[in-house]
Amino acid sequence: MLISFAYSTGHGAVSKKKPLLNVLKQLTPHENIYTIPNILTFSRLVAAPIVGYLVLHDQHAWAVGLFAYAGITDLVDGWIARKWNLQTVVGTVIDPMADKTLMTILTVCLAVKGALPIWLAFIILGRDVGLAITAIYYRWISLPPPKTFSRYWDFSLPSAEVHPTTISKYNTALQLGLIGATTAMPLLTIDVSTAMTAMQYLVATTTIWSGTSYLYTKDAVKILSQDQKSEWT
Repeated sequence: MLISFAYSTGHGAVSKKKPLLNVLKQLTPHENIYTIPNILTFSRLVAAPIVGYLVLHDQHAWAVGLFAYAGITDLVDGWIARKWNLQTVVGTVIDPMADKTLMTILTVCLAVKGALPIWLAFIILGRDVGLAITAIYYRWISLPPPKTFSRYWDFSLPSAEVHPTTISKYNTALQLGLIGATTAMPLLTIDVSTAMTAMQYLVATTTIWSGTSYLYTKDAVKILSQDQKSEWT
């Protein structure tokens, strides 16, 4: 039996030894989220607001250096996860989250400084807001019962996987390239305005394309079955 009972001493009353809620929690699979790739990814999340602060205060050399760190760790954490089989479901969520956090903060900060067109900032941010709302929805409907606020934010409880589409991967690279180049522009001594304008239109196109790709791409978001959740533990 899932729930066992014991007689309380001296009273003869029957009390539950394991409440149903505790049993359900024990049956729900957890995964180890404290891996090196996840720690590196989390460090990128922490670095994002610092880069934005540096941009707003015209500390462009430091901003470019920290942006480069984010780019390097983005490559390294994926390589480590694949080589030593340290992939986690939470990693499929927070890795793109770290990229998007950095992109969002820098997009806003560069637009505020006038280095990035407002219209392009709206396109980039609009796509990300739409994907964020979708992610929140899928996390809720895929979360194993009981659905509580604390369990919703417990990312050691795998419930759904996010698989970036091909165009989304290219778009992320182009966006990071544009944001990095825009951040570094004050450090350049040559005129690259024409090339930057062309890249801005290219990024606008791929951003819209990648956003719509999640609507028609099969398995872009995949809700895990009970057996698949157990594989991550």
